[in-house]
Amino acid sequence: MSNSFGEKILDGKVAFVAGGTRGFNLAIAQKYAEHGCKVVVSSRNEERCSTAAQSIIDMGAEAMGIPCDVRDYDALQEVYKHTKEKFGPIDLVVAAQAGNFYAPALGMSMNAYRSIIDIDLIGTFNVFRGAFEHLNRPGASMLAITAPEGVRPLPFQSHVCAAKAGVNMLLKCLAVEWGPAGVRVNGLSPGPIEGSWGMDNVIAKDPEMKETITKAIPLKRWGVDKDIADGALFLASDAASWVTGTILDIDGGVTIASPGSGDTDAVNFAGNEKVRGPGKGDR
Repeated sequence: MSNSFGEKILDGKVAFVAGGTRGFNLAIAQKYAEHGCKVVVSSRNEERCSTAAQSIIDMGAEAMGIPCDVRDYDALQEVYKHTKEKFGPIDLVVAAQAGNFYAPALGMSMNAYRSIIDIDLIGTFNVFRGAFEHLNRPGASMLAITAPEGVRPLPFQSHVCAAKAGVNMLLKCLAVEWGPAGVRVNGLSPGPIEGSWGMDNVIAKDPEMKETITKAIPLKRWGVDKDIADGALFLASDAASWVTGTILDIDGGVTIASPGSGDTDAVNFAGNEKVRGPGKGDR
């Protein structure tokens, strides 16, 4: 019997990670490589592609970095053909590309709004649809990186919320359509991650925002790249062989938190004027 949680649990597989050149997306690519994958990483930036691929090669794994814009379906096809020629049929596909900026709906141009829909939603469709004919079926796994914004409406994020909600439903539809072919399609929704471009951008504009965000997280800490990479490894592994159409929230509980819940400790609440009953120390 194979050990789903042992070493090299992805040995011999081929992975393609769109947007896998920095942050937790690169950590996913590196985690796959650590467990035996040959990995292709891609983004629009040629230098980042080269640097990311080299970081994986330095681990002792095989890797390529190929620049590509996920909005260009034909260009993606060429990348997939090259990947298959070099490494063989693709087993794991990750659509991790994303765009974001803060803007009110009334202050956003149609081009700005469309840019996020094109990158996040259309890009995910292109990554998945384009890869299908190059997959090593059955047993292939596809993973979309979504976000809490897909289920939680936020001000100044109408474009991202709409795009990610679309990604959430897209992956579920594809899971239904492609399941008979043995292809699993899942999502992974990260919460606030230390050092991520999106969170660094928020904190740079409002240094006090980190404390505000932390209070709203039930586990009272931000995630790290490893948290996301470990979740992506699980969904790619045989341990998740009967998991499809599922969105795994790796967010410290932020998606389920209620407004104002960050101000209340429901374990050590002695002396809290908002609640009645003894706190932990009084029981």
